[in-house]
Amino acid sequence: MTEIVRPGPLRWLAYAFGAGLPARYRTWVLHDVTAPTWVLRHLVRSVVQIAPFGVALYLLVPGSPAIRATAVVMGAVIGLLYSLAFVEAAAEHRAIKAGYPEGTAAATRRERRRRGRRGPGTYPGGPTGPPRFPTPTNGGTR
Repeated sequence: MTEIVRPGPLRWLAYAFGAGLPARYRTWVLHDVTAPTWVLRHLVRSVVQIAPFGVALYLLVPGSPAIRATAVVMGAVIGLLYSLAFVEAAAEHRAIKAGYPEGTAAATRRERRRRGRRGPGTYPGGPTGPPRFPTPTNGGTR
């Protein structure tokens, strides 16, 4: 397995704003968009993108500090909701920019989830998943 080389703070900041990273960080990018915390990592990058605009708006727009703070926070919440709506596409795009074929990030996350299941006891109801409720398609009367 290849060694994961993490970018320094300035390269990470550029990466957070959408810049591509050199090839030596390729493995780290795939890890970044497929780790168990990949959605949280995406949200942190989104906050880093939103924060400078929020600070600038708070400082430059006249009015009551409470109203300015509320407006900035609500704008940030809306921005984060939009960011979450496109989290999978954004992760896939970052993997493609790092040189991976389309679908690699999603397939890697799927494989990691599959390997994470350890057999009976993983889910209530055993290895086949959660308990099933009777429906017309599986023999029930509903």
